[in-house]
Amino acid sequence: MLEYVWAGVLAVIAGPAAFEIFGLGVPITVLMVFGGFVIGIVGGATPGLAGPFLMAVSLPILLSIFGFTPDALLPVLGFLVGVMKGATVGGAVPAILFNTPGTPDAMLTTFDGYPMAQKGQAGKALRTAHFASVSGDTFSDIVLFTCAPFLAIAVEAYLGFGEKAALILLSLAFVAAVVGASPMKGMIAAFFGLFVAAIATGEDSYPRLTFETDFLANGVPLITAVLGVLILGEVLYAFEQMWRDRRVEKIKEVQQEGDQRLTWAERKRLFPYISVSALIGTGIGALPGIGSTLAATLGYATGDRMHKGPVKFGDGTPEGVAATEAANSSVSGANLIPVLSLGIPGNVGAVFLILAAESIGGFNPGPGVFRFTTSEVNPELVIAFGLFTAMMLANIMNWIIGGRIMAACGVMSRIPKQVLLPIVLLLTLTAIYVQETDFNAFYFAFAFAILGYLMRKLKVPTLPFVIAFILAGNLETSIRQAFAVSGGDSWFLFKSPLSILFLLIAVGVIIFFSRPKKPAANKAIAAERDS
Repeated sequence: MLEYVWAGVLAVIAGPAAFEIFGLGVPITVLMVFGGFVIGIVGGATPGLAGPFLMAVSLPILLSIFGFTPDALLPVLGFLVGVMKGATVGGAVPAILFNTPGTPDAMLTTFDGYPMAQKGQAGKALRTAHFASVSGDTFSDIVLFTCAPFLAIAVEAYLGFGEKAALILLSLAFVAAVVGASPMKGMIAAFFGLFVAAIATGEDSYPRLTFETDFLANGVPLITAVLGVLILGEVLYAFEQMWRDRRVEKIKEVQQEGDQRLTWAERKRLFPYISVSALIGTGIGALPGIGSTLAATLGYATGDRMHKGPVKFGDGTPEGVAATEAANSSVSGANLIPVLSLGIPGNVGAVFLILAAESIGGFNPGPGVFRFTTSEVNPELVIAFGLFTAMMLANIMNWIIGGRIMAACGVMSRIPKQVLLPIVLLLTLTAIYVQETDFNAFYFAFAFAILGYLMRKLKVPTLPFVIAFILAGNLETSIRQAFAVSGGDSWFLFKSPLSILFLLIAVGVIIFFSRPKKPAANKAIAAERDS
């Protein structure tokens, strides 16, 4: 194991050099992690960009630059990891300074961060958010490095084709039931994703759902569909919202007063809140589909119960900022546990890591990655430990320079939407063309943009559609293999106790989250939200 770990570290720090300084080569992967981290903070501090958009636009451009060789894996994945971590930190900047969260999970940061800024403590609030965010993120990464290999080994040892198919169905049920307000709408989105992915695909040579047209003969381009639903659909929806709300509020400057530093005594006082929220965020992040918004909510609510200070949560206390930021940041590392050990993405950021690995080839996230072979080198395992090294490098950069970059990015929140949205639209369309180099990709992109817009209007979550679209191929392969191994038995999914257990849990998850909430519970939730 130690030899594989060291090989992964060397693949990053002793890999191909981008350029030399005084005769010393600067590794391209380290440079890409740094570039992605800086861009991620800037994008996270800009409402309307955020990490998923930056990763979506960057991926096709990176693939066109580095190509599809195995040497491109670590630089591309390193850049995406840097963006993911930087955007998580940067989302707190507009939430604290201007009461405008850069990301949805930073909404709760506004409850205490913005009141602190109004009191002249914006610098202290930013330092608190940075300290809590990087602490939670580092803890989550350590859990990832520890748990993912052992979980993958257990899955590889005990799960056959039928069990793996049932596990994918369980993951889709979990994502569909948890994401969004209605489990039924989530199920509809997931089934529609499987339906669209079935066009012109399959292990047989007979095309499906193509209407005998050349346009659909090769199926739906993966990246085009994902970018269309996630990014272009959001752009169209944002255009409509901007048209409805033309009023622009003037930002009132507040003079900063007092000591803006975060002392060791204050850090010590924040530590219990950060620890509890990091545990909550890591536990939630390990489950596919739940996301960081719920983690931030639970972290904030738990911190509120723990708090005994003179300033209440919601009135501008650093503990509220710390509880929220530690919770939402600790999700990012734990979200990669199901990605690397099972090949199942749990959030939008993980989706683009999966897409990068599938596009380049040579690294297939799943149980097969963590095979500690001794007779021959397992290159996928080296890449996995190289990815862990890139994540730790991003954490180190965050500890050293993340706070200073955060403080310098406040000006990004002043960019008006009427300027930002056309830029987002142009960059996304450029990224689609760079990836596909075919004008027909624009037809697909516009179709899925309209689909994404309609899903948002109807309050149908887009993430179940995207994850189902990505996992459709693995699900079909597992079902076909399990059916073949069973000798053509129609009940092949019910032959194993584990697969039956997974299917029962999937049904239980859907039933549990489909239960109507009691009116009293709804009133309590609304009262807590208003407070």
